[in-house]
Amino acid sequence: MSQFSRRKATTLALLTGASAMLAACGSNGGILARERPDEFAVQRQAPLVVPPDFNLVPPAPGAPRPAEGTAGEQALEALFGGPAPRSAVETSVLDRAGAADPGIRSTVGDPQTHTVAKGSVTRDIVAAPEGDGQYAQAVIPG
Repeated sequence: MSQFSRRKATTLALLTGASAMLAACGSNGGILARERPDEFAVQRQAPLVVPPDFNLVPPAPGAPRPAEGTAGEQALEALFGGPAPRSAVETSVLDRAGAADPGIRSTVGDPQTHTVAKGSVTRDIVAAPEGDGQYAQAVIPG
């Protein structure tokens, strides 16, 4: 390609690009002809006014909001959908089971406690040393 034709092609490309940019500035929507909102048709809305309620009492510092409840209640509501009525069978099973002793985990972990053998995995879990889990390992038998 000669230098003259290269210069001619460069000039033609620049003129085409400039005319495309100039056409995009048109008021009829340009190349894509899409509709745009009219910024002058926007109206101002009247400000919201809350009527005074003199029966309201300021909340105590640190108290939970009365409509929201505690974080625990919110978690239970999100997980289980609130309290559901128990069936007769479930109520009967819970009544027969009775309340658990607060130190039941310590009693189960005691070597003198007689329990039903549930296998080596359960025994390993109960006999695991306490710690923060920094050196914990998971092994999948294969």
